[in-house]
Amino acid sequence: MMRLAAVIDATVTIPGLKELAMYRSSASIPFAGRYRLIDFALSNIVNSNISSVGVFASQQSVSLMDHVGKGKSWDLDRRRNGLFFLPTSQREGDQFSVGSFAALEDHLSFFRKSAQPYVMVTSAFTISQINYNDMLEKHIASGADITEAVHNGNCMKSYILSKDLLLRMIKGFREERVVSVEDIVNLKKKPYTFAQYEYGGYFVLINSMESYFNESMALLDAENWRKLFLPERPIYTKVKDEPPTKYLKGSKVKRSLVANGSLLDGEISDSILSRAVEIGKNSKLEKCIIMQKCVIEEGCSLLYVVADKDVHIKAGTIIRGTKEKPVVIRKGSVVSEGDGV
Repeated sequence: MMRLAAVIDATVTIPGLKELAMYRSSASIPFAGRYRLIDFALSNIVNSNISSVGVFASQQSVSLMDHVGKGKSWDLDRRRNGLFFLPTSQREGDQFSVGSFAALEDHLSFFRKSAQPYVMVTSAFTISQINYNDMLEKHIASGADITEAVHNGNCMKSYILSKDLLLRMIKGFREERVVSVEDIVNLKKKPYTFAQYEYGGYFVLINSMESYFNESMALLDAENWRKLFLPERPIYTKVKDEPPTKYLKGSKVKRSLVANGSLLDGEISDSILSRAVEIGKNSKLEKCIIMQKCVIEEGCSLLYVVADKDVHIKAGTIIRGTKEKPVVIRKGSVVSEGDGV
């Protein structure tokens, strides 16, 4: 019998990502071209053979619900166990740490119906290839109440504890004046005992625009890509049936990640393009992240730009950011030459 159920806490507000999370949950922010941040947590769970997963979502969760659905893309659309999408009453901006007891309290039936004696609680904004079965074995062997995953001493926002203990914590969190599993671990709250599981593989924490941009660009390095995208532990995402990207005559693409369904007629270097992006003739993109269904007309020049979904950049527009402060264009915006971005 599987001993471990999983909770992905997608209620956490990340102030440093507010420019990309104005119209979506942080968990559904696009990453590495064709993925969303939550894909990495879900894939680690599936690759650890965990089949009972609760995604606790904030009120701003339409895009996340659309992406995750019933979990079919992760083989979690099942009659028994499977993926449960669990919206909470948490107001946007309420929660800043992982494993919010107020959010978990909204769906106690998920835990009570679970046959697994242990629960893994994780965030949706860390990227790794952690094996939760290994972590569970170390947790049991340690005899501790809670085990925290760490990488070179840094918290990975993943915790394992018994289901019975978690239910007791949820019941008493107001009296104990704690807000989350992460809060209890950080405070080293008595009388609980704590252990750490040291993970040595690929790990990044996406908690600011700087980390989002830099860690995205880092995946253009083939060595980093190979460390994250392991053949034996694939990263799954929502399947979309789209044609291959079409490279028109005269287009040039160098050291970039390009998802499917795009139409390219410009010069692109050191950039990441999501699905169904259109780049016009004689446009030049360098060190840019362009999200799904963006249109960049002809003769544009973009440097250090993050364009959110459905952005339309008119012909001849020049946009210049810096490595320290890339220009972020909000979802659905229309930008023209005279806008002075």
